[in-house]
Amino acid sequence: MSEINTRALPGFMELLPEEQLEFNRIKQIISTEYQKFGFTPLDTPVIERSETLLAKAGGETEKQIYRFKKGDNDLSLRFDLTVPLARYVAQHFSDLTFPFKRCHIDKVYRGESPQKGRFREFYQCDIDVIGHNELSLNYDAEIPGVIYSIFSKLNFGKFTIKVNNRKVLTGVMEHLELSDITADVLRIIDKIDKISRDEFIAELEKINLNKSQIDSLMNFIGIRGNSVDVIKALRDLNITNQTFNIGVDELEKVTDLMKLMGISEDYFVIDLSIARGLDYYTGTIYETNLDEYPKIGSVCSGGRYDDLASFYTKEKLPGVGISIGLTRLFYQLNEAGIITNNQKTVANILVMPLTDSQIKTSIEVVKSIRESGVDADILLQEMSMKKKFKYADKKGIKYVVVIGEEEAKSGILTVQSMITGDKSKIATIIIITNQGG
Repeated sequence: MSEINTRALPGFMELLPEEQLEFNRIKQIISTEYQKFGFTPLDTPVIERSETLLAKAGGETEKQIYRFKKGDNDLSLRFDLTVPLARYVAQHFSDLTFPFKRCHIDKVYRGESPQKGRFREFYQCDIDVIGHNELSLNYDAEIPGVIYSIFSKLNFGKFTIKVNNRKVLTGVMEHLELSDITADVLRIIDKIDKISRDEFIAELEKINLNKSQIDSLMNFIGIRGNSVDVIKALRDLNITNQTFNIGVDELEKVTDLMKLMGISEDYFVIDLSIARGLDYYTGTIYETNLDEYPKIGSVCSGGRYDDLASFYTKEKLPGVGISIGLTRLFYQLNEAGIITNNQKTVANILVMPLTDSQIKTSIEVVKSIRESGVDADILLQEMSMKKKFKYADKKGIKYVVVIGEEEAKSGILTVQSMITGDKSKIATIIIITNQGG
C-alpha cells in the first residue's frame, strides 16, 4: 500500500503554531479596530448559488471559481466578500438601518494557478459603509481613519495611504479625447511603479497616443506635493471638464476631512497614478503601502462605488469600503522577516508537577490561575524534569510553576522565569494575580 500524501494542497496556507499565533494577533487587531469604528461583524455562507456569485462576474473570475453540483443545485464557493454582501443587503434590505456599516473577516476561494505569494484559499478583511440612494462623502474620509488606526497598531513601520478620485481620472481622459480607450490607458497608468519611464511611454504609444497626449498625461500623473499643493496644481491645469472638476472638489473635501480626523500628511498623499477597479469604483480610491517594504505592494485598498447591488435589487445602494488581503500580507511579511514570534502557545504559565503524586494539587493550581483570567497550561505527561524544562523552553513559556511534595503541602510555589532563570517562592494566591504577563 502506497503512503498517503500528507502535504497540504498547493495554494492553501498552513502555519506552524508560532506563526498561527502571530496571524491571529494581526487578525484580532484588524477586527478590534473595525469594530471600534462602529462596523458590525457580519458572516455570510461560504457556499452561494452560482447564479448569485456570477451575476456580476465574468472573464477570469468565472474561470477561477470553485463550482460544483449537489443534486439539482448549481453551487459555488465565494471568491470575495463583496458579492455576498450585495446579496445580503438586497435580501435583508427592509431589516437594515442605513447607512449600514459592516465588517467581515473570513476565507474566500479562487482557483488561481498556485505560485509564490498567491493562494487559492485566503483571508480577506473587509469593511463597507452602504447608503440608501445616497451616501455622504464624509464616509470617504472615515475609511482612511480606519486604515491609519489599524496600521499604527500593527507596528510594521511607516506606511502611506494613497488617495485619488476616479472622476479626476475620467475627466482627464475625456479632456484628452481618450474616452474610447480609457480602460487601456488606466491599465497602463496602474503599472507605472512597475515599469520604467521609457517602457511607460512605449506602452502608451502602442495604443496610439500622440506626443501631446502623452506629455499632458505625464504632467498630470507627475503632480506631487501636500494635498493643498496638489489640489491647486490640478485647478491650475484649467481643465473645463465637469467630471474632472467634481472629482477635484471631492478629493479636496476628503483630504481636508482626513486631516480633521487626525491623519497627519506624513501618512497620506494624493497619488494621481492609482487607478484601480475601472468597472467598479466611481469616486474616491485608496491604496496603502509599507514605506520600508515597497516590493510588497498595496496592503490595503478600496474605494467608493455608486451601486453595490444593482443585479439583485432595484434599490440604489452606494457605498465605500476597503479590503485587507490578510493571507497574502502575512505571507509577504513573513518572507521579508518582519514577523517574529517565538511563542508557540497562548499560555504564559506552565504548571509542572514533579511526579504524579502532585497531579491533584497541580490541577487545582492551574484551575485557579485560569479562573483569574490568566492563560495557563499544565504538563500532564510523565517525563524527567530536564525534559519538562526543555518542553517549556521550546514552547516559549514565560513562567513555570514547579509543584513538588513540599509545595503541595505548604501552598508556597516555586516560580521560575524562563527568560531570566530567576526563581522565587510565591504563595498560591499571589501567583494568580502577578504572573500573567
